[in-house]
Amino acid sequence: MHNAMWLKDVLVYLVAAGILIPLFHRARVSAVVGFIALGALLGPHGLGQWAGQAPALSYLTITDQHRAAQFGELGVIFLLFLLGLEFSAEKLWALRREVFGLGLLQVVFSGTLLAIGLRVSGVATDLALVTGVALAMSSTALVMQILVSERRATAPIGKTALAILLFQDLAVVAVLLAAELIGGPVHNLWLVVGLALLKGVAAVGIILLAGRFVLAPLVGAAARTGARDLLMAVTLVVVAGTAGLTEAAGLSAALGAFLSGMMLSGTVYQHQISVDLEPFKGLLIGVFFVSVGMGVDLSAILPVLHWVLVAAAAVILAKFIATYGAARLLKVEAPLAGELALLLSQTGEFAFVVLGLLQTKGVLDGAAAGFIVAVVTLTLVLTPWLAQAGGLVRVRLERVRQDAQAFAAPEGGHVVIGGFGRVGRIVAESLEAQGVPFVALDADATRVGLERAAGRQVFLGDASREEILARVAVERASAVVVTLDEAHAAEGMVRATLRLKADAVVLARVKDAPHARRLAALGARDVIPEAVEASLHLAGLVLRNLGRSEEEVMAHLDAARARERARLTEGD
Repeated sequence: MHNAMWLKDVLVYLVAAGILIPLFHRARVSAVVGFIALGALLGPHGLGQWAGQAPALSYLTITDQHRAAQFGELGVIFLLFLLGLEFSAEKLWALRREVFGLGLLQVVFSGTLLAIGLRVSGVATDLALVTGVALAMSSTALVMQILVSERRATAPIGKTALAILLFQDLAVVAVLLAAELIGGPVHNLWLVVGLALLKGVAAVGIILLAGRFVLAPLVGAAARTGARDLLMAVTLVVVAGTAGLTEAAGLSAALGAFLSGMMLSGTVYQHQISVDLEPFKGLLIGVFFVSVGMGVDLSAILPVLHWVLVAAAAVILAKFIATYGAARLLKVEAPLAGELALLLSQTGEFAFVVLGLLQTKGVLDGAAAGFIVAVVTLTLVLTPWLAQAGGLVRVRLERVRQDAQAFAAPEGGHVVIGGFGRVGRIVAESLEAQGVPFVALDADATRVGLERAAGRQVFLGDASREEILARVAVERASAVVVTLDEAHAAEGMVRATLRLKADAVVLARVKDAPHARRLAALGARDVIPEAVEASLHLAGLVLRNLGRSEEEVMAHLDAARARERARLTEGD
C-alpha cells in the first residue's frame, strides 16, 4: 500500500507538472515559481488539508513530503555534479580569492546584519547569531539553476556566484556545530570543533585524491566498454559516494558532488556524462522546488502576511547591502557586484535544516520557526524576479561606466572585436602590427581595465547589444570579429551587427560544427572552427618538415580549408 501511495505521488507530480508548468511558461512566470506553487497547491497545506473530508482529493495531492524532499536533494546533487564537470581544478584554484575572500566576507557581513536585526527584535544573542548566519546562506540550487538556464554558469557572474556558494557549503559544518552548542554547555569544546573541522578537511582531501587516482580511471574503464548503461551506473555510484562522504563529514552533499564532477572535468567522457544526466537533473530539481512549496502553510501565514512581507524585504535588503559591500571591498566592478548582490539576496534551503535542528533542541518555538520558514520561502519565490532586477542593475551601471569612459566613435575603417580573451587579443595584436585601428568590447571589467591601462581601445560592454555596437560605430567598421566564448552571446552579436549593417563583414571564431552552422545561417561571412585551424596548422608543419615546398603546402591547406567550409555549409 505504501508503494502504491508513492507511485501515486509520482504520477500526480508528473501530470500536474505537464499541465501547469507550460501554463506558467506561457504566462512568462519562472518554472521555479511554478514548481513551488505546485507544491503549495498539492501539498499537505493545500488540497491535502481537505483530503480527510473528501477522500477523492487524496488522489490529487502529494502525500509524502519527506520522500519528495529526499528525491529533490538528488536534483541539487546532480546540478552541482554537472557544474563540477565545467570547472577543472585549475579553474577552481583561480577562484580561490573569490571563494575564501569574497565568500567569507559575504557570510560575515550578511550574518552580522541579520543577527543584529534579530537581536533588535528580541531574539537571544546566541540564537540570533546562529539564525542570522543560517539566513546569510543563499540557495545554491536556485541560483545555479537560473544561471545554467541562462547559459551564464561559466560567465563572470556565474563563477563569482559559485565561488561564494562553495564557501557557504564549506561553512555549513560551523553553523551546524554552533546550532548544536546552543542550549547547554559542551565539554571539551575545542576538541569538538577541531574534530569537526578535521572531518571536513579529510573528506575533501579523500575526494580530491580518489578523484585523481580512482574515480577518473574507474569511469574511464566503464566508458571504454562502450556500454552507456554501465557508464551511467558507475557515474551514479561516484556521485552518490562522494555526496555521502561529505554529508557524513558534516558538509553538504552538494559540495561532494561538485568536487567529484570537477575531478572528471576535462576527460574525454565528460560530455557524454553531462548529456546522460541532464534529464534526471531537470526532473529532480523540479521535485526539490515542489518539496519547498509543500512546506508553505498559507493558513498560518495569512494572518501575519504583512509581517512576513516586511521581514522578507528586510532580509533581501540586508543581504544586498552586505554582498554588494563585500564585493566592492574586494574590487569587484560595480555592474557585476550589483547583479551578484541581488542574485544572492534570497535565503537558501539550508535555513530549513538549521531551523529544524533548533526546534528539536527546544530553543526555537514552532510559531517562530514557521514564521521564518515563510520568510525564507517568500525570498526563494522572489528570486527569479530578483535575478532579472540584477540584470537591469548591471546594464544601468555598465551604461554609467561606459559614459565615464568618454569614448569617441571612430571615423570608420576600423575593426570591431567582440570579446578580448586569448583569441581576441591575438587578433588585436596582428591588427596593431599592421597599423589597422580596432575597437574591442569585453564583459570582464578587470580585463578591460588592464587593456585600457596598456593604451588599447578596449571597452566594457555586452557585444551582443545593438546600442553598445552602435557606440563603437559598427555600421562604419571594415570588419567585425566575433571571438565570444558563449555560443548564445556570439549569435546575439552576429544578429545585432547585421541589424545595424546588413552587409557587414562578420568573421566568427567557433568551437564546433553546430555552432558554426548556426552563425553561418545568421549571416556570418566566414566561420572559423578552432579545432580545424589548429589541425591545418599542425598538418602544414608536418608537410614542411617532410620537405614539401611552400606552394604545395599552401595549396593543400587551402583545399582542405575549402572542404571543411563545404562540410559546414552542407551540415555533414
